[in-house]
Amino acid sequence: MSENLSYLSGRKGLKQNLFELMGDAAHGTGTPDLDKLEQLRKAFLVGKSSVYGAMSFYDFLKPENAGKKIYYCSGSACMTAGTQDQLKHEIQKHFKSEEIGAMCCLGRCHENHAFHFNGKNYSGKEGLRALKEDSLTSISSGTTDQYQVKSLGRGILTGSQSDLNSFRGWFEKVRSLETVQWLEEIKKSGLRGRGGAGFSTAFKLDACRKAKGTEKFIVCNADEGDPGAFSDRYLLEHQPFLVLGGMLLAGLAAGAKWGVVYIRGEYPESVEVITKTIHELEQAGLIGENIRNTGASFQFKVIKAQGAYICGEETALLSSIEGQRPEVRVRPPYPAVQGLFNQPTVVSNVETLANLPFILKNGGLEFSKIGRGKSTGTKLVSLDGFFKTPGIVEAEMGTPVDRIIMEAGGGYRVPVKALHIGGPLGGLVPIHKTKDLCLDFESFAEHGFLLGHASVVCIPSEFPLIKYITHLFEFTAHESCGKCFPCRLGSQRGAEMFKKAAEGEYRIDRKLLDDLLETLESGSLCMLGGGLPLPIRNGLQYFSEELTTYFTSKANT
Repeated sequence: MSENLSYLSGRKGLKQNLFELMGDAAHGTGTPDLDKLEQLRKAFLVGKSSVYGAMSFYDFLKPENAGKKIYYCSGSACMTAGTQDQLKHEIQKHFKSEEIGAMCCLGRCHENHAFHFNGKNYSGKEGLRALKEDSLTSISSGTTDQYQVKSLGRGILTGSQSDLNSFRGWFEKVRSLETVQWLEEIKKSGLRGRGGAGFSTAFKLDACRKAKGTEKFIVCNADEGDPGAFSDRYLLEHQPFLVLGGMLLAGLAAGAKWGVVYIRGEYPESVEVITKTIHELEQAGLIGENIRNTGASFQFKVIKAQGAYICGEETALLSSIEGQRPEVRVRPPYPAVQGLFNQPTVVSNVETLANLPFILKNGGLEFSKIGRGKSTGTKLVSLDGFFKTPGIVEAEMGTPVDRIIMEAGGGYRVPVKALHIGGPLGGLVPIHKTKDLCLDFESFAEHGFLLGHASVVCIPSEFPLIKYITHLFEFTAHESCGKCFPCRLGSQRGAEMFKKAAEGEYRIDRKLLDDLLETLESGSLCMLGGGLPLPIRNGLQYFSEELTTYFTSKANT
């Protein structure tokens, strides 16, 4: 059925998009009414259950979102910072309970107190002051967040800002190369996906190029949903030409004529900047049909997401664009062969694509000289508000983690006992282990962790680890697409187990927990359920003394 729905959605293509129209139908009310959904259903020739099932999944479209006016950030960094209780107390003075919602996360992890009002983001002391003084409407553009941007080593992504002339130069240079030459440069670079999987970028592009299809797509996964991460947001807002230029270069390598930028709704500033930059490119004649009379064509489409972490998973993202419920697809077939509208598609994250202009300009071998081993190039790291100098750090792969902490982050403001690196599914690293880690895929895997998005959420010494573990289970339960039982049910059972242990006399049976984690890891369709056991096991391994009181006496944590 889902394959047929993909074809039906593809009939109207990207210019008239079912998912976008659902969002438009919810504008002003928070959720589409049934009459509007019925009109959409008939226009796209799909069933009522398909449209309603998709709409009711998203945080910002579901019926419960009706009437919401303000949203506080419920992400991990804001939670461990302890700022949100004060924020919620202040919000309740100005808004009714039914007007208050939650967002996870706003990417303001470096200064916290984050909330969203009237389509704009606010954070830090300025945002809190405006809320207290009831003067939010006077700050029409939200609060401009300030954070450090540093590089340790070569600055590929944090150097001087690119512009229209840079974009023009990239296009002209890549047009002078044969497609196989350009792909060979990407292959030589060793560039791997920066969204967490670390998969070969050249392999994806080549597979898409060779696949049969009437149309091909490049999809930029800008749904940076990992709480604690804001590196993609930095690129979207401060290096938009790098991101869009990378998409163009990927499209010319794979034979795609459309680039879709799927940006999370929690990042309104990113949507605004990318949309403006695309307009500049159109005005300059650098995108569209027959660009500069070369015969090459490439167009962009910006799609604003509606609040669903699972859309960071590539197949769920594709279903979302098609207007389907964003459930993970069984693979094979892989998106490079059968993706958006069942056509060959390359899905890459923001940071991965932003590296392509450097590779074009300097060559794949030059890129491969940066980094260590199979982890070539640089990596952006997000440092949260517990660092003395929070912000974005670009470090060469292989850089010692302790160097990043002390030299770029300035050390910690308060005593910290653990770092959760790589998002909710990343490794939970005790402080004494940071000295053993280097910023690369292999180092993290070797020590039982996961680099992932390289976001860093600090867990202060006084923060109860059982509360953090409960938060991870609850996050997964809320964000699960529901397609597979292990993730949908297992995350809920885990949340209940740890919450009861923290609040009452209940004690966790370690054998029962181990069985649950094994089921999640081996039975889940994607990394949301499959990756959750990693930080839980890290916590059990390194913080057994703190957690032992919550287990039965026979348990050995």
